[in-house]
Amino acid sequence: MNQEIERRRTFAIISHPDAGKTTLTEKFLLFGGQIQVAGAVKNNKIRKSATSDWMEIEKQRGISVSTSVMEFDYEGYKVNILDTPGHQDFCEDTYRTLTAVDSAIIVVDGAKGVETQTRKLMEVCRMRNTPVIIFINKMDREGRDPFDLLDELEEELQISVRPLSWPINIGAKFKGVYNIFEHKLDLFKPDKQRVTEKVEVDIHSPELDAQIGEQDAQQLRDDLELIDGVYPEFDVETYRSAEVAPVFFGSALNNFGVQELLNCFIKIAPSPRPTKAEERMVDPEEPKFTGFIFKITANIDPNHRSCIAFCKVCSGKFERNKPYLHVRQGKTLRFSSPTQFMAQRKSTIDEAWPGDIVGLPDNGIFKIGDTLTDGEKLHFRGLPSFSPEMFKYIENDDPMKAKQLEKGINQLMDEGVAQLFVNQFNGRKIIGTVGQLQFEVIQYRLENEYNAKCRWEPVHLHKACWIESDDAEELDQFKKRKYQYMAKDRDGRDVFLADSGYVLSMAQQDFKHIKFHFTSEF
Repeated sequence: MNQEIERRRTFAIISHPDAGKTTLTEKFLLFGGQIQVAGAVKNNKIRKSATSDWMEIEKQRGISVSTSVMEFDYEGYKVNILDTPGHQDFCEDTYRTLTAVDSAIIVVDGAKGVETQTRKLMEVCRMRNTPVIIFINKMDREGRDPFDLLDELEEELQISVRPLSWPINIGAKFKGVYNIFEHKLDLFKPDKQRVTEKVEVDIHSPELDAQIGEQDAQQLRDDLELIDGVYPEFDVETYRSAEVAPVFFGSALNNFGVQELLNCFIKIAPSPRPTKAEERMVDPEEPKFTGFIFKITANIDPNHRSCIAFCKVCSGKFERNKPYLHVRQGKTLRFSSPTQFMAQRKSTIDEAWPGDIVGLPDNGIFKIGDTLTDGEKLHFRGLPSFSPEMFKYIENDDPMKAKQLEKGINQLMDEGVAQLFVNQFNGRKIIGTVGQLQFEVIQYRLENEYNAKCRWEPVHLHKACWIESDDAEELDQFKKRKYQYMAKDRDGRDVFLADSGYVLSMAQQDFKHIKFHFTSEF
């Protein structure tokens, strides 16, 4: 069992949408022997969407709107990639995904540097002490000085950095990178299909001058000397404890610097780590199975209208057809067709180990955050829904398709793409999201996946907050006074829909015994 756990690597790739994260994912799949699936590697001119972007709307817009799960074998290791949406409107999906990984790779654009979305995602990694590796992409384009980028990473992401590869020039003069981790020179030839050649070379030998030219060789020696002087020697333990982030440079589109990153990653990245449950710490080497649902996806196969719940295995061994306890419902379930994924493609598996992501068929029994165990009553936390920032009434635009609309809304809300509130005053349904783009995605998916039409109507609201109180009388009084702005969420909990910041702060002042929560976990 130890060996099975030791060879698992589960990580998320996160970035701002323009940094080239999707291309990096594609190249990882190429190295993992998945070239027949990662079609974009072979025919960049024809295919504009990524393997991981399997929804029709993702292909049309060229953006990821949902985290996709991909699994492959590499050098004797089982690698699970969770490719997250880079667009800030889908940050909630990314936050939840980060609870299911043991490490993360952050992709940064060599010209733009650290952007807002990357900063927010790094905060989540810091909260959870998730180790990160940084890949600075697009070195074959004109960009900023590598030392300036390193300074910005330290300042903006509030983490120490240590370069493990170093670029030789940038932009049009880019000649390759020196792999500090393996002491090899990787020479650059712009080619999307072939992997670049690697040369073992002593940086103090005349051979380096012959390979890259005297001037660039001297510059590289000076840069490496400066790196050794400024940055402490790389220590794996400081990386695993999330104190230091190793930095790699390359060009994902040209297949350059990616294999160096992957080779180093599988050697230094942590194998599955202990997971905190409410009751206790769960160690991956425990013999009994535990796992939690961190994501639900509807219509992964549009022909069958099926839902898949993604379960992260935390401890023990998951086995097909074995009975497991669904802790929230108190029911025992068996799974005859658990699956592993390569984006939309899936294959049935017989067993899974800590660190693995298993797809379980879901007919409405799962919610995000549900726990499965061998019988022990455990609750894994850390998968909250955040208070939405945008609100609209959702109305049926085709009276003949009321059932389809109802089913579509329920399945999409189970996914956690948005939140549904029912106004107690008029009984109308309100959808709350983090960003405007989510409304477009919901409308598109309802029409294309459920054959149901909806229309949006404006509602002026500032914030939704969950309320609770030990003083039943005061709570009742509050609900009567704010009756027009009271709603229920899908779990039947009371939600106050404040129409302005002023109204919210006055309510907090007037009702001292009521607690106002801005995430669903309390």
